[in-house]
Amino acid sequence: MDFELSEDQVALCDGIRDLCQGRFDIDTVRGLADCGGVDRQLWSELADTGVFSLVVPEDEGGVGLGWAEAGLVFEQLGRALVPGPLVGTLLAADVIDDAVVGFMERPYGPALVEYPDVIDALLVLDRDGVWRVDASELSVEAAQSVDPLTPVGRVDLLPQGEQLMDFCYGWANRAVFLNSALQVGLATGARELAVAYAQERQQFGKPIGQFQAIKHKCADMYSREEVARAALYYAGCVMDVTHGPGLPADPRGYLYFEGCTIELGDTLGDREHQELVRAVSGARILAAEAADHNGKDCVQVHGGMGFTWEIDAHLYLKRAWALTPQFGSLDRHADRIANLVGADPLGHPAPLG
Repeated sequence: MDFELSEDQVALCDGIRDLCQGRFDIDTVRGLADCGGVDRQLWSELADTGVFSLVVPEDEGGVGLGWAEAGLVFEQLGRALVPGPLVGTLLAADVIDDAVVGFMERPYGPALVEYPDVIDALLVLDRDGVWRVDASELSVEAAQSVDPLTPVGRVDLLPQGEQLMDFCYGWANRAVFLNSALQVGLATGARELAVAYAQERQQFGKPIGQFQAIKHKCADMYSREEVARAALYYAGCVMDVTHGPGLPADPRGYLYFEGCTIELGDTLGDREHQELVRAVSGARILAAEAADHNGKDCVQVHGGMGFTWEIDAHLYLKRAWALTPQFGSLDRHADRIANLVGADPLGHPAPLG
């Protein structure tokens, strides 16, 4: 399968990359930790460039692109370590205008809400629908986050909120896909940082990148990144086919979250929906593993310096750790793929034994 990008897609990536280099350089990103992870002016610039209206039709004021292009954009945002509730704001673009929006599943008990001091609203997905909870309704207690650029707060009881729509399985798929795109970008950024350091750092009179152990580690980072990227691009293609205009919502509900019932999460559908499960969950697993392992290897390539606050390696690793628990554990996604092994086109699972 050919995953070469078109000229328009390459131009889109170049444009977002230039935007990130100009507005979200590493010093600026580090400084966002002091303002809750989001600067309103920079956030408005992202919105003005169409980042959050990518998949909104042109006749509704959006850019009118597909989910494959959204994945390319979010990959670049992850590469640049751009913080903020990116996934929720894009998903909410056609239901909430000009707002910073978080997105999460409804938990059984207390919840950790990301960016509690900057979001305008929180979208909550459960088996009954999608609900809007205004930030003013949240009673938030401070909590410690693994990522300094992803602040979190504890909410003991999440308000029910206002129902915006009935249950839509597409929201779960889209959230998982966008999260995976961010993690592929993280894997790329960590690998680029490690390679740059390996070319500069001298030991025994030559760059450490010439030593076999470092060469192998950097090669492994690149291999993980490319495998995850291929899975992401394929998932984007499947997303555009199964979530395209005019396609009905699946009443069985393909959820990927821990908090939803097994009956909703494990229902098998027709051939197209089976392939959607394989593609999205597969991309999720590979992207999360690539981001995690590349972040760790980036720290290792930097040696003792890699563990210090001043080196940026820890930012990629901590962001990967912050993203991985979202939208279903990796074991959950692996189970979903395993349940489809041997299933026939009508959705009957493989016989046991």
